[in-house]
Amino acid sequence: MKKIPSFTIDHTRLERGIYVSRRDVTPSGDVITTFDVRMTRPNREPALSPQALHAMEHLVATFMRNHPEWGSRIVYWGPMGCCTGNYLVVQGEVSPEDVTELIRASMAFVRDFTGEIPGATAADCGNYTFMDLPAAREAATFFLASPLSHTYPA
Repeated sequence: MKKIPSFTIDHTRLERGIYVSRRDVTPSGDVITTFDVRMTRPNREPALSPQALHAMEHLVATFMRNHPEWGSRIVYWGPMGCCTGNYLVVQGEVSPEDVTELIRASMAFVRDFTGEIPGATAADCGNYTFMDLPAAREAATFFLASPLSHTYPA
């Protein structure tokens, strides 16, 4: 079976950053851009806990979908299975530079968030107790302080 493109990236050299993972064109002609928002350096830094990523998913998805400029273009924000970052899926042909400020604002929202996590109730979420807000805030703080790459390693 042929490897999918994301498994051909050398993860031993991948840095924290925002990368175009793929661009797809729907049958109706719409372009969908998927970003790899890498929050840790794979295989060289600890992965994020699933609980931190789950809290971040609720917060960032809420922030982005309510954003006045980007809200209508956000298709998805959610964690990578390897727990080293998140995927952002956006309608349109968009570059990492185009979404960097949105992602940084989202991480600042997570870093500064206090209170009840949106959607963190039994009625709203399938695993609502599986969240760690302090760890999500720590990960967001770390990401905001990091230099970000936009080009996959060759």
